Amino acid sequence: MRVSLPFSGRALVGAVHLQPLPGSPLWEAAGRPSLESIVARAVSDAEAYLAAGCQGVIVENFGDAPFFKRAPLETVACLTRCARAVVEVAGSAPVGVNVLRNDGHAALAIALAVGARFVRVNVLSGAAVTDQGLIESEAATLLRLRAGLGAGAGGAEPIALLADVHVKHAQPLGGGSLASAAQDTAKRGLADALIVSGSGTGYAPSPERLREVREAVSETPLWLGSGLTVENCAELGPLLDGAIVGSAAEVEGKAGNPVDPARARAVVEAFIYSGSA
Repeated sequence: MRVSLPFSGRALVGAVHLQPLPGSPLWEAAGRPSLESIVARAVSDAEAYLAAGCQGVIVENFGDAPFFKRAPLETVACLTRCARAVVEVAGSAPVGVNVLRNDGHAALAIALAVGARFVRVNVLSGAAVTDQGLIESEAATLLRLRAGLGAGAGGAEPIALLADVHVKHAQPLGGGSLASAAQDTAKRGLADALIVSGSGTGYAPSPERLREVREAVSETPLWLGSGLTVENCAELGPLLDGAIVGSAAEVEGKAGNPVDPARARAVVEAFIYSGSA
């Protein structure tokens, strides 16, 4: 039984791109900033997204490249600290967790611990060749873990699983179509919502790709995972049940920069307008 998404309708979620966390190469290169300063930046970005009108935020260890397939313990611990601080300032707005590169188990555990309401899993079904090597499906173990933790559909605080289809920065293994991958992710992987992205961070998919997934799995919510901008909201927005925005809402439109309140408001307004027609 699937978990309903923690949003009352069509939603725009802001990506809180965490700075490099302790132990990562870029954290060392940045002069080992304190965890408290990283937490403060995460809180500031989350507040800016919510003040701009986003319905929720998702916290991810964006600055930790190169990524492990499964995050090390220090990353999980620090990400938990950041996510909890974001939950505390988000109030009733849903918070999500994404542990890069594909650690759905850690994301689910963090979400349960901090009171987050959804997680993003890059490869829930199938397999993909990535810069981390071969990443394989986590559906069988992840769905059982969610049920065992009481975070499934029958739980007091259910946690929704949003899963990518043909995820960015990757090539699907096996040569299947986007439509068949969407069907497998929704019907066999039991994703609560599907995410479609462009080829990489900041790149949007074509409207044709979104329509292909929508037609293949019309009953499952369809979200955009990258590349949403003020300029493309009018074209892509009507095809979506939700979207995650990052780069376009950050200073100079660059992923990893602080959230720019004016840019965030502009994307929110464009997305809302695109659904009013």
